[in-house]
Order: sequence, then C-alpha cells, then structure tokens
Amino acid sequence: MAKGHFRVLPRRIAGVDVVEATTNHSFARHTHEQFGIGLIHAGAQTSLSGRGTVEAEAGDVITVNPGEVHDGAPIGDAGRSWRMLYLDPPLVASLVDDVTEGKRSGCEFSDPVIRSTGLAARFGAIFAAAGAADGTETMLRWDELAVTLFAEAMQLAPTDAPAGVPRSVASAISLIEDDPLASLTLADLALESGLSRFQLVRGFSRATGLTPHAYLLQRRIDIVRRLIAEGTPLAEAAAAGGFVDQSHMTRVFVRKYGFSPGAYAQAVN
Repeated sequence: MAKGHFRVLPRRIAGVDVVEATTNHSFARHTHEQFGIGLIHAGAQTSLSGRGTVEAEAGDVITVNPGEVHDGAPIGDAGRSWRMLYLDPPLVASLVDDVTEGKRSGCEFSDPVIRSTGLAARFGAIFAAAGAADGTETMLRWDELAVTLFAEAMQLAPTDAPAGVPRSVASAISLIEDDPLASLTLADLALESGLSRFQLVRGFSRATGLTPHAYLLQRRIDIVRRLIAEGTPLAEAAAAGGFVDQSHMTRVFVRKYGFSPGAYAQAVN
C-alpha cells in the first residue's frame, strides 16, 4: 500500500467497518461510536487514550472503546501501517452476552495496547474473514473467530458514564447530547452548568478530553457517519449534521478518521 494511503474495504458484515492504512498522518483528538480493534503491522505510533498515553509498535494489537477520546502520531519518519475493525456496540454486546452466558451486559477494552503474538495472529485471521465474508462458510468462520478474539482481548466492565464527571459539567454535556444541531454558545453551556465560561472550558476538558466545541463537532460527525452508512448523499448528510457545507464536513471527517466521507460511502453502501 502506498504511503499516505487509507482504504475502507467494502462492508461484508453488518455493523463491521474494515479499514487499513499506511500513513504519517497525525490525528486530532476524536472519538468513535464503535469499538475498534486492530493490529500495527509496520512502524510505531504514540497516542493518547482514555487509559493514558501509550506507544504501539509492529505486532501490537490496539483497541479503542466507544466515546474514548484518543489521537495518534507516528514515531519516527517512516510512519506506520495498521489494520482496524470497527464494530457497532450492539454487535459487541451480543458477543459479550455469548461469551459470558448472559452474565454481563456492559463491556469495554481495558488495555489500549496488547502485546500477544497469539492474539495478533487471531486478529489477522478475523480481519481476513471480515473482508471476505460473503457466504455461509465464511460467516461461520467470522463468528467463530469473533467470540474467541473478544473473549481474550476484552476484560468486561460496566460502560456507565465516568463517576468523576462533575454534575455541573454533566449538565452541559447533556445539553449538547440532547440536540447536537442546536446553535449553542459557550454562554449557553455555562449558564446550564452554573459555571463561568472559563470554569466550564477547563472542567469540560478535564472530564471529557475535549473542549465543548470539539465535543459538539464530534457528535455532529457521528451523525454524518451514520447517515452515510445508511446511504444518504454526502451533501444531504453534511446539512443534516449541521455543517455549513460538504467541504466543511469533509475537512472534519478527514482530520478525525484519515479518509474521506466519499471513500467511506463507497465502502459501506
């Protein structure tokens, strides 16, 4: 794969996005609505995660939980290459339910970087299955690999909101979550929280890892991603996501995910 290249493979399994990349791109802080699990197969990177700043190198399995603020930058000049699977939460919940025989409903990855040659090999197999699952036999292979991979990679825990989020900040977060398309100002959020604008920005960033504006943009790009996956034309998705125009949406999408909305649309539709 050429350096600086991102490829979103055609979606073969409902709820699973398949991505591979070779790049020097440094990602801004962002989140995903999906669970992500992948493998670095060349180079190395450093990244902020909800579990601290970590480094990953070739052979390491990497993970991210829904809503977890993270970024990523290459270590050295050679860049890095990785393959990732992004799975919708209901699909992961069904795997967890199977693995735990219904005893656990909440789940998350506890380790952002996992060094295990066995797990890396299993990920390689499941990545291949995800890209080729177009019949009963390959779907059976996917299911078999998925339950064993997640049983090993995921330490199960409740996915409740962090207990450390102050009630004042939580009220501002809720105001954004209730209507990400609303024309909110920092003064609106500060009034809702009972804090000054400065106190809100500082407290919001500590609690979420993002500023209020970055959090709002992330929620809007989440809307866009869902709409594109449903087949909505890009210009309509941009408008529905509250972006000024398609170009603005595209810039934000690429900055966060490394590939364009058009490439994503071609892969998932």
